[in-house]
Amino acid sequence: MSEPGREGGPDSPAAHLIDAVVFDVDGLLLQSEEIWDGARRDLADEAGVAWPPDATEAMMGMSAPEWSHYMHEEIGLPMDPDAVNAAVLSRIERRYRRELPWIRGARDALVRIAGRRPVGLATSSNREIVDLFVERGGLEELIAVMVSSEEVGAGKPEPDVYLEATRRLGVDPRRAAAVEDSTNGLLSAAAAGLKVIAVPNPAHPPEAEGLRVADVVLDSIGDLSPDVVERLGS
Repeated sequence: MSEPGREGGPDSPAAHLIDAVVFDVDGLLLQSEEIWDGARRDLADEAGVAWPPDATEAMMGMSAPEWSHYMHEEIGLPMDPDAVNAAVLSRIERRYRRELPWIRGARDALVRIAGRRPVGLATSSNREIVDLFVERGGLEELIAVMVSSEEVGAGKPEPDVYLEATRRLGVDPRRAAAVEDSTNGLLSAAAAGLKVIAVPNPAHPPEAEGLRVADVVLDSIGDLSPDVVERLGS
């Protein structure tokens, strides 16, 4: 784990410079990138459409309107984008209702941070999937705001979803921290002006350009603590 700055306890001046923490979901809290990718690949396979080698990476961070249009226009699914979106969501919803694919230590990290700071979610998942995650995860009392990139102008790496999350939280983006795993997510949070905590997912590690914008790089979500957040204010 690499961390910047000096120590800052909960009562130090530095502890008050970060007013809120915004979490990504897929690949950070849930091991779900593979689930989304599998649902999209299955849909293409059922339609008899070959899966391009770069499609999975291309869609990471895209909003629902963006990836559903990509699948229709670039991959060549004969379904219209709204039908593509609905078919993928149906598969994801069934999976989440069976069991949430929590990453080890993620829920505990949310509890720790929410005990000290308002917490938000800024995710590329569709809003109904975000709502289902919060409901099934019993997170209603922990999460202050939830923003899906389909609710804003553009998906990650554009800053829109983080700007909207901090707006709803009522905090200056420069006084907020983002916790992210992907290249596009890291770039999105940095572009919005947040302090950036990177937690690389070994299954989908971020590229160097994403890690370069991070203020802190952790080995796992289990390493995320209030002290890590407080040091960002140093």
